[in-house]
Amino acid sequence: MPEVIFPGPEGRLEGRYHPQKERDAPIAIVLHPHPQFGGTMNHKVVYNLHYAFYNMGFTVLRFNFRGVGRSQGEYDQGIGELSDAASALDYLQSMNNNSKHCWVAGFSFGAWIGMQLLMRRPEITGFISVAPPANMYDFSFLAPCPASGLVINGTADRVAPPADTVNLVGKLHEQKGITITHQEVEGAGHFFEEPHMDTLITSTTDYVKRRLTETSR
Repeated sequence: MPEVIFPGPEGRLEGRYHPQKERDAPIAIVLHPHPQFGGTMNHKVVYNLHYAFYNMGFTVLRFNFRGVGRSQGEYDQGIGELSDAASALDYLQSMNNNSKHCWVAGFSFGAWIGMQLLMRRPEITGFISVAPPANMYDFSFLAPCPASGLVINGTADRVAPPADTVNLVGKLHEQKGITITHQEVEGAGHFFEEPHMDTLITSTTDYVKRRLTETSR
């Protein structure tokens, strides 16, 4: 898989880019967990989401936020990281002008960034939000949430308590014109340790495949 370096707002960003042969393949970007708590693009959840999308025929990019790995800059409370994600999507789109579908997937902190990216980029047609930390970050900007997606979390998550995720999903359910699918993985913690990783990836794959056969947002 090609390592790529592309321009970000604060210097170079490091990523892994996995293109399909088809010129009009759908595209997906995968966002990693919190940079100050060991989050990188090679985190197991991020890595497995990346390959799940690739195996469904997507051209995929995952990358390190500023200050992580070989990405330049330093942690910026989520503000700069959102700009990084926008730059990554620009880069991905610049090489895939014919894509009909654009998805964003994020895990934990990355889910929070991904949902903000969704608000800024109307071309995003779907999202996967894994263990969104609704207890730590304000998600009230999703008013309205512009695209349908899957929120998935574990019932034994001690980092992002399930009750907060249920509240978040409840607010999103009230919105018209989109469908939020919520799945709880019984017994899974925040990091979806085995055997729950398989459930996470299977659920994500089933959801995305179903959405790709529909034409609605």
